[in-house]
Amino acid sequence: MFSWSFFGILYVLLYLLCFYFVYVFVNKKDVSFLSKIFSGILMIPVVIFSFTKYNLSIFDTTNCEAIEEKLYLGSYHLLGFIIFLFIIAFLIIKYFKSEKEFKKQILILAIGMSFFLLSFFTAGYLASIIDNFDLEQYGLFGATFFIGILAYMIVKFKAFDIKLLGAQALVVGLVILVGSQFFYVTDTASRILTGVTLALSLGFGYMLIKSVKLEVERKEQLQMMTDSLAQANDQLRKLDNAKTEFISIASHQLRTPVTAIKGFASLLLEGSYGEISAGVQSALEKMYVSSERLVNLIEDLLNVSRIESGRLTFAFENSSVEKILKELYDNFLLIAKAKKFYLDLKLPKEPLPEIKMDAGKIRELISNFIDNALKYTEKGGITVSAEIKEDGAVIDDKGFVKVGEKSPHGKVVRITVSDTGIGIPQEEIPYLFRKFSRGKDISRLHVGGTGLGLFVGKAIADAHHGATWVESDGAGKGSRFIIEIPISVAD
Repeated sequence: MFSWSFFGILYVLLYLLCFYFVYVFVNKKDVSFLSKIFSGILMIPVVIFSFTKYNLSIFDTTNCEAIEEKLYLGSYHLLGFIIFLFIIAFLIIKYFKSEKEFKKQILILAIGMSFFLLSFFTAGYLASIIDNFDLEQYGLFGATFFIGILAYMIVKFKAFDIKLLGAQALVVGLVILVGSQFFYVTDTASRILTGVTLALSLGFGYMLIKSVKLEVERKEQLQMMTDSLAQANDQLRKLDNAKTEFISIASHQLRTPVTAIKGFASLLLEGSYGEISAGVQSALEKMYVSSERLVNLIEDLLNVSRIESGRLTFAFENSSVEKILKELYDNFLLIAKAKKFYLDLKLPKEPLPEIKMDAGKIRELISNFIDNALKYTEKGGITVSAEIKEDGAVIDDKGFVKVGEKSPHGKVVRITVSDTGIGIPQEEIPYLFRKFSRGKDISRLHVGGTGLGLFVGKAIADAHHGATWVESDGAGKGSRFIIEIPISVAD
């Protein structure tokens, strides 16, 4: 009679523990303390009335079974069914909130849990109505199906800490096996040996379980860090795209008024609006230089946004590199003389062949290299040379030429802009062609740079299947900025 009174408690407890299992599996954390208190409160009426006449009124000695009261029987069945509905509702909500891969696990778990609890409830409730408790036996078949579902999840999705469970089962089995030897040994020496073996099994088993548990925890931490890093990368990618879009819009909006300022300043300097005094001319010249610098900065920002969004367009057609170099030489000669630098142009005796390229972009790239050479040179000068090389160079991730490797594009035109300027330390070279990157010592000579010119230049060279890199013998020993463009490039 006393043992029979526990059935109602065990019935409700089974449903509560099923919810506990589902909650921990889905949320990967323990149930809150308040939820446990609430579960305990639900159990109080079931426990209080289980040992009273409201549960078991009499014992039938003929059939050897206790007579259960319908009210108590129905109440704990109803409570179990309500908890079952709550479990299903919880799984449905979590299904729609979870990621695609985990949704499959929740769906499979919901099917297994539903079949188990529903069959358990149906068989138990029908048995209580028709007063045939042999039916309760059939309700347990759902448990077999549920265990099969759990086994499938372990194999398919690596669910649960199966390594830890396996290690624990191994240690328990070993301890039971060794401990059972005490029932068969008869002499003292064998008992001592069995005792030592059992102690060693317990010690090493504990160490094994502890190490496996530590491995599982570290794996979980690593997975959490990986997920967090993936989310952070997605967020950074969104922010970077937003930044690129903002730069593009802002640059477009700024370019029109700045170009207008530069244009009107040029017209005033040329005397289109009449003569101006020397003081006004000096101010206009400064305005013109500043606006020109701002126009170049806006153009660089626009190019960066186009590169990052894949919208930088090229117009490839047969053009002469030699013609571009002569035009740039004429443009920069006066600037070099004004700074008391020499500017030399060295071309091969044989004319350079025409190349299929975007002449405007290549002119921009070479012009930027010559302009930088003039900015970061204190004395001496600049030499611009061009030659044909049978094989193009291959540049590694750090910006250095890979020795022994040749470009698959074959013969190239190599343009070199050499200067006698401040030079570049070897450790700074890998960073020069990155966005907003500048050398440590260059701000001493030129404060206004942004570190975008070389980044844009590299993108232009890459689009031509060419290469660009820098060589320097060190600080104070000048630099050589080199561009290679394949002579024959496929459309």
